[in-house]
Amino acid sequence: MSFTVCNILGVPINNVNLNEALGLVLLYLEDNEKKIVFTPNPEFVMNAIKDKEFMDILNKSNLNIPDGIGIIIGGKMLGYNMRERVPGYDLVQNIFYKIKNTDKTVYFLGSSDENIKLAKENMEKKYKGLKIVGTHNGYFNEETGNIIIEEINRLKPDLLLVGLGSPRQEKWIYNNKDIIDAKVMIGVGGSFDVMSGNVKRAPKIFIKLNLEWFYRLITQPTRFKRMLKLPLFIVEVLKYKIKGGKNERTFKK
Repeated sequence: MSFTVCNILGVPINNVNLNEALGLVLLYLEDNEKKIVFTPNPEFVMNAIKDKEFMDILNKSNLNIPDGIGIIIGGKMLGYNMRERVPGYDLVQNIFYKIKNTDKTVYFLGSSDENIKLAKENMEKKYKGLKIVGTHNGYFNEETGNIIIEEINRLKPDLLLVGLGSPRQEKWIYNNKDIIDAKVMIGVGGSFDVMSGNVKRAPKIFIKLNLEWFYRLITQPTRFKRMLKLPLFIVEVLKYKIKGGKNERTFKK
């Protein structure tokens, strides 16, 4: 099976739906080769345009899912047949459902001590049989980070979820992937805050209408500056389109 990889202002986006992304991650979990998965949205792309290191890292991942309705809109503006938004949170929840009651293990890295512990407790209650073998907060320096890596390697989780905020989490994953003993590493942003219950996910109607970003804005006004990157992203896509930019390649499963 193969999927189109769309070039959105230099960032490769795998044109997959949720079930396909889930299937790929489950395959990765059975593979001995390490895989990294990222969840680009318009903010990622705008940051990557100004940050060459970040752009290079996004171009070296194994899977970039289209997390953000802006990515879908931008892709369609560029002529791609973008299929659907794949929220990183939903992907992770589906992974949990599929690996509960198996021998697959998970490690949580990110957020605060309180949130990460609550996230672990809530996910283990929600998905009976899910094995979360360790957690650590996201407030650490390089020295502490080395100690965390030692703990991860001792526990050997199949799945490492890293919620340090972007682009810190993507850079941390990429720069340490060769010394981390985990099969799949995914950048999950603020997902642990939602898993803990301290940040509410948008109601289903907002998600269905692709207005989750609007719900976040009205419930978290401090995100306003970050949200400004969406119209700037659309402007950049228009400029790119006028120049005739489009590139796609095939991604094989």
